[in-house]
Amino acid sequence: MSDLATHLMARITSQGPLTIADYMAECLLHPEFGYYTTRDPLGAEGDFTTAPEISQMFGEMLGLSLAQCWMDQGAPTQFVLAEAGPGRGTLMADVLRVVRAVPGFAEAAEVHLIEASPTLRKKQQEKLGADVTWHDSVATLPRDLPLFFLANEFFDALPIRQFQRDGDGWRERLVGLKASALTPGLGDRVDVPSLRARLEDTQDGDIVEICPSAEPIITEVGQRIDANGGAALIIDYGDWRSQGDTLQALKAHQFVDPFTAPGSADLTAHVDFEALAQATPSGHSRLTPQGVFLERLGITHRAQGLAQTLSGDRLNAHIAAHRRLTHPEEMGNLFKVLALFPTDGAPPPGCET
Repeated sequence: MSDLATHLMARITSQGPLTIADYMAECLLHPEFGYYTTRDPLGAEGDFTTAPEISQMFGEMLGLSLAQCWMDQGAPTQFVLAEAGPGRGTLMADVLRVVRAVPGFAEAAEVHLIEASPTLRKKQQEKLGADVTWHDSVATLPRDLPLFFLANEFFDALPIRQFQRDGDGWRERLVGLKASALTPGLGDRVDVPSLRARLEDTQDGDIVEICPSAEPIITEVGQRIDANGGAALIIDYGDWRSQGDTLQALKAHQFVDPFTAPGSADLTAHVDFEALAQATPSGHSRLTPQGVFLERLGITHRAQGLAQTLSGDRLNAHIAAHRRLTHPEEMGNLFKVLALFPTDGAPPPGCET
């Protein structure tokens, strides 16, 4: 039994069952035993691979979209370029490399990263150098400057709560103990005011997920963009509205039981993009499939250009990476893009209203 499992069982014994949100928070961010605080989870030797690690083209397309948005807003001479959940720093490194071709952009950018993991902060510093400021939350980002914001596979890792419909009320899914094992169960039937509208599109037994920590983050980002200019590109897997149990655990690139060996696997859930769009005071785009977004930005043309210098296994890997990022049967439809922009402005290239 892991140290974290022992800790969780003792907490449940003394305080009662945990919400799924509390369980996720402990598993991912416990200061001693948490998944993100104790390891680098990315890459072939880790547990999962994100789009920036698949190909440099992903970061290049996002960087060019933000750079064009910056130019469309008058090319401000000082702005915040921020990323939430930046992994190893690969996405930001690719963005900074491609925008060097845009006169004035890199010089005007102040790079800020929102990262909770000490392990990953070290990786980011190795990748990006010392000219970066780290934050624990978006609330401490500099104010009164335009904000150009990236979040790739960030919101999916925020803790969720799950509610199962029971008549005209809900029962929360909780983590308790059964036969000395961590086991999900249901709490008492309660009225959840924020879910009353979901009685119209659900039936008894349906599960709806909410992410309490997502709303203040997206509201903060949207307020800053609406007040000072900028844009945000949010890329994640999920859909317009939450429906069903989407909690999943990934270890060594394989799905495992979320309640076995806590702290040893990545825990995520699908993002409810409708909730994000409703929480921002800024303008927001339509929800766009990742493949469509990248194709609008010219990823195939970029892929063809890069292919001219490749052959053999490197060429085959490059072709496979392009397909993985864009094809509807791979990441192309599973992942979606939501853009934020000033209410009186236009969405970044690649997105539409």
